[in-house]
Amino acid sequence: MIVKGIVFDINGTMTDILTNEADDHVYRVISNLFSYQGILLDPATTKDLYFRIQREQRAAAHETYPEFDAIEIFREIIRQHSTDFTRSLPAAKLEQLPGFFAETYRAASRFRLHLYPGVDSTIRQLHRNYRLAVVSDAQTAYAIPELNAVGLSGYFDPIIVSGDYGYRKPDERVFTAALNAMGMDASEVLYVGNDMHCDVYGAKRLGIRTVFFKSNQGHHEMEGVEPDYIIYHFPELLNAVRFFESR
Repeated sequence: MIVKGIVFDINGTMTDILTNEADDHVYRVISNLFSYQGILLDPATTKDLYFRIQREQRAAAHETYPEFDAIEIFREIIRQHSTDFTRSLPAAKLEQLPGFFAETYRAASRFRLHLYPGVDSTIRQLHRNYRLAVVSDAQTAYAIPELNAVGLSGYFDPIIVSGDYGYRKPDERVFTAALNAMGMDASEVLYVGNDMHCDVYGAKRLGIRTVFFKSNQGHHEMEGVEPDYIIYHFPELLNAVRFFESR
């Protein structure tokens, strides 16, 4: 096999991340921040609105694997609950508020973010010889900034984020979007992920060879689905690439 490109999942594959969107503290922060924009919603109402609009987005998508858009959630909350004070804010600030709230929401709900051991050096080595890309179930408002925060910005092109599409892995279209942007066939690409359903099953539906990273996150089993290679430590990916190239 001639390997030309390697596509990665982010969370649970390259980054060890812990978030808790159910934590009431998150909605206290957002509620307080809303008040500075003239939007008066208590934390419980804020939490209810967030998840209700999220459910509505997914239902309206009519997709098998629907995704939500965090920025649009906050844009809708602002639209529904703006006051005269809110509408008197500078236009530039009003335009930026939904993205700012999405970032703040993620920041308040995030409790851990760091690379798994060996990710940085492995990515640097692979970047010398292969086109690297990302296909991730995430939101652009924080997926790309988080890559930057762990020192991995600039290594991946394209970066396909499900929140921009309205559907998520294992939908074949997110993988196809990466292949099209890379100008490569499935037979020329490896996909590296930590979830047997979203990553391995999703990529294999297109004939992409898969490397399963058995990290501390994700679903490790799916009936009838087997990866082409399994690694238990991220630097073992270098051996996996050599394995495929020797076949």
